[in-house]
Amino acid sequence: MTEHYTCRHCGETILTTPIWMNESPLCESCAEETTMLCSHCGERIYRNDNAGDESTPLCQDCYDRHYINCHNCGDLIRISQTYYACESDGNEYPFCYDCYTSRTSRKPIQDYYYKPEPLFRGEGNRYFGVELEVDGAGEDDDNAAEVMSIANGNGLENLYCKHDGSLDDGFEMVTHPMTLAYHQAEMPWAAILRKTVQMGYTSHQAGTCGLHVHVNRNAFGETEAQQDAVIARILYFFEKNWEELLKFSRRTQHQLDQWAARYGYKDQPKELLDHAKKSAHAGRYTSVNLTNKNTIEFRIFRGTLLFSCPTRS
Repeated sequence: MTEHYTCRHCGETILTTPIWMNESPLCESCAEETTMLCSHCGERIYRNDNAGDESTPLCQDCYDRHYINCHNCGDLIRISQTYYACESDGNEYPFCYDCYTSRTSRKPIQDYYYKPEPLFRGEGNRYFGVELEVDGAGEDDDNAAEVMSIANGNGLENLYCKHDGSLDDGFEMVTHPMTLAYHQAEMPWAAILRKTVQMGYTSHQAGTCGLHVHVNRNAFGETEAQQDAVIARILYFFEKNWEELLKFSRRTQHQLDQWAARYGYKDQPKELLDHAKKSAHAGRYTSVNLTNKNTIEFRIFRGTLLFSCPTRS
């Protein structure tokens, strides 16, 4: 004999499979009317217990762990995508991207030493921060603002712009750390590069521009010893294949000597790493820059405004 249940909400007999809520059966109609699924963990909750909003319903636990509300507009935002600013009482409050930028009135092109708190985009353990220099059409705030409006059009800050003294008449575009998948699928690189070309900028042709990529050190291992072992092999690969990498970088030898110099060949990877660590005088203008605490930086590439990505048409 088929067992039937009585809906706790409307009292009708449930002829189909009941939807269980806190060990109480609900008919499909009442479940749709009175409950919803947490958009983060999928747990069913009563609508009256929704700690999020209508478009992003949340159980209380997921809200407490992963979300917060903008101090200004009240919109729900992920904690990882939250900006904090000081109000007049000196305390820091959370803001969404739009409210934060309107409050801070930040200039589109920051000074060379500007370095915001990194915002990690994508899920993974290896993140890539890209620095792309453009030149020849002005260190222009309006142009930079147009680029940023494209890059940050989804309400998240993905990219900011900075002054760079090595450029004649341009600026540097810098992304927050992103997984490769995020760069390929979420970052609107094609539109960004198309707009910079339309505004008259060049990168490869300018001769002054580079394309630098930062990678988080902890992607190479959990301990410093593990990281050093991988970095040593990277340095060895660069020195062993320098002539091929010179062609791949699209730079001239003179440009690399100036902006991304080699360390010099050694017989063993560890020898090369020890040599690199002692070469403090070389500073950051090396092919693989090791002066940053949390990243290593690949500096050999010449800038480009050509877009090519196998995952996109």
